[in-house]
Amino acid sequence: MDKDNHTGSTSEMPLSKRHHMKIPWKDLIEDSDVEARNASLQERASIVGRIGITMLSCGTGAWRVREAMNTVARSLKLTCSADISLISISYTCFSDEHSYTQVLSLPSTGVNTDKLNILEEMVKNFNNDFSFLPVKKIHQFIDKVQQRPKQYSPLVSGLAAAIACASFIFLLGGGIPEMICTFIGAGLGNFIRALMGKHSITVIASIAVSVAVACLTYMFAFRIFEMYFHVLALHEAGYIGALLFVIPGFPFITSMLDISKLDMRSGLERLAYAIMITLVATLVGWLVATIFGFKPANFLPLGLSPLVLMLLRLPASFFGVYGFSIMFNSSQKMAITAGLIGAVANTLRLELVELTNIPPASAAFFGALVAGLIASVVNRFNGYPRISLTVPSIVIMVPGLYIYRAVFNIGSNQIAVGSLWLTKAILIIMFLPLGLFVARAILDKSWRHFD
Repeated sequence: MDKDNHTGSTSEMPLSKRHHMKIPWKDLIEDSDVEARNASLQERASIVGRIGITMLSCGTGAWRVREAMNTVARSLKLTCSADISLISISYTCFSDEHSYTQVLSLPSTGVNTDKLNILEEMVKNFNNDFSFLPVKKIHQFIDKVQQRPKQYSPLVSGLAAAIACASFIFLLGGGIPEMICTFIGAGLGNFIRALMGKHSITVIASIAVSVAVACLTYMFAFRIFEMYFHVLALHEAGYIGALLFVIPGFPFITSMLDISKLDMRSGLERLAYAIMITLVATLVGWLVATIFGFKPANFLPLGLSPLVLMLLRLPASFFGVYGFSIMFNSSQKMAITAGLIGAVANTLRLELVELTNIPPASAAFFGALVAGLIASVVNRFNGYPRISLTVPSIVIMVPGLYIYRAVFNIGSNQIAVGSLWLTKAILIIMFLPLGLFVARAILDKSWRHFD
């Protein structure tokens, strides 16, 4: 049995400072001219593992990573068994009487739907377009994908967060003053987070600093409006919108989907990661609010008719989802497509709550179900990864306001009130991936079966 263990990362830090050592993939190539399907076990297995770990770095779930690795392994005449977590893969490839094992890991996790789309296209066409290429050519292609820069600068990412969160706060019931202050606060906050990300600052530090900047910016902007434009103090309730850009939608949703497919290790690790981000963000927001004396309260009535409100919710939902898609590094076409899906699904959810007696958690289920069904149909026409369409379209449904109110009240020793908000939030968060699961089970035969 041939075995080899490796730990890999894409870090560009000096070699002496790396906690995750970079894999010399080129050193695993024995014959640079032989076709990949006829290469040695070690060479073929390295391709399977590298595609898997690169897809994992894009934020997709374990089920999708395993499916991609299996597809590539079959094209290379291998059998693959993989154990996948949030930032690592342990896998073995079998060929005849031999096997080859690798352990790969990432220094951090994130979301990059642009790279994910390219990799899914690669996997889909691997048998026809890549299996006949030399191993060296395949690694060079993956090199280009890994080195592909983000499509948007920190400035554009900040603007996307500003648009998304301003739309988000309107959907929660905020008016013009709240939207303007949220636009400024969330925009500057996500700009800072993007800058820190470029310098590989650890996740907790970047979340804490960016949320603090966003909240403080909202506070100062609101004070200016209050002093010079005589805005009512009750509009301060919108400060929650300034920190909604850190909502860990991808890990929240993919964690539940992984758990539903019994990928417990990946699912539980993703859930723990999402909870960590949420706690850091809400605790920092609570601390800043406590210093300034701000409290979460109900928004002032907008005074709009039900019809006008519904018509305004459509573009607000579109721009909210579009902004989050840009933050996930989606292409413009992908972001617009996700925005259109979100406009329909989220407006349906809000109207169900407003016009019927259906609970918010049940409305979230139907909204996610509609988003999943539409995304599955769209996927068949343009090939965009479902997760790149569904997650942005339902991130806007994640109850960030409920979660913050839960933490704020618990921090203020209002345990009963905080527990009530937390229960409401948990129910909605559980029903969102359930809606996507049902949509996939209806339209995707491979999803509703195990083998």
